[in-house]
Amino acid sequence: MSQPAAAKQDGPVAPTMPRRARRSRAELSPQLLGMIMNLPTLVTLTVVLAYPMFYAAFLSLHKVTPAELRRGVFLWVGLGNYTRILSDPLFILALEHTLIFTVVAVIVEIVLAIAIALLIDQRHIWTSRVTKVLILVPYAVPPIANGLIWSFIYNFDFGFLNRVLFTVGLIDRPIDWVGHPNTALFALTVPYIWRTLPFAILLVHAALQGIGRELYEAAGVDGAGTLRRFWHITLPLLRPIIVVILVLRTSFAFAVFEEVLAITQGGPGDATWVAVWYSYKRSFAPPFDIGVGAAAAYILALIVGALAIAYVRLIYRSAD
Repeated sequence: MSQPAAAKQDGPVAPTMPRRARRSRAELSPQLLGMIMNLPTLVTLTVVLAYPMFYAAFLSLHKVTPAELRRGVFLWVGLGNYTRILSDPLFILALEHTLIFTVVAVIVEIVLAIAIALLIDQRHIWTSRVTKVLILVPYAVPPIANGLIWSFIYNFDFGFLNRVLFTVGLIDRPIDWVGHPNTALFALTVPYIWRTLPFAILLVHAALQGIGRELYEAAGVDGAGTLRRFWHITLPLLRPIIVVILVLRTSFAFAVFEEVLAITQGGPGDATWVAVWYSYKRSFAPPFDIGVGAAAAYILALIVGALAIAYVRLIYRSAD
């Protein structure tokens, strides 16, 4: 006579897990696995971004000079550094220069990026393939090297720009492009645009590839010319990428530093003092007040963040 199946098992019977518990455990496993896989990224972001930001905020609320650094004790000043900066005429002047530089650089760069991207998008022009390669050259030049190159181009005595203009008869005597207060700030925008323009061109060119050719063909059948097709088809579909370029280029233009360091170093006088140069000089030049420099950097970051939000709202409100 055969025994029951339960009697044939050796040892205690393991308790069975409820089906709902097994399901929830199976559902949580990919989430836990994803958190574990993303842990190095989170740690990297914390170390590289979060810690410097919070530490800079800490420094901006304290008096930090070489004396405090030697003692290791920072005097709490609260918003004193911010009040000191906002009441400093030199910071207000540097902020005005930064706004002028940013407006000129961003507007010119977006216009040129759209124009050049449309040019190289013309498949029937054989030079477009060569142009796609050449536009990457400025982007490969390091910022400091770019500034040094343009400092030689602008040189008053033997600069290439004055030599060319004199040869073609546009000027009869050399122009001190970066040595005159009226031209120095605008002269800085040219090397900056030359260096950063390829990035904007590539973004616009990539966006143009996503626009269907059938839209232009349908508009052509309806009798729309080139300008109307650009205004009613190309430009509206480029709005998202224009927003990206506006945000990125504005934030980077507000943080311009390398060209100032390599070409003018804030001169002549204070004609090319920008916000980042102000923060740098206050932090790493006598009297080495790092707290004031950190506060200036935070004010600049708040302005850039506010402009980015305004860009996004303005563009997408007009799109709706």
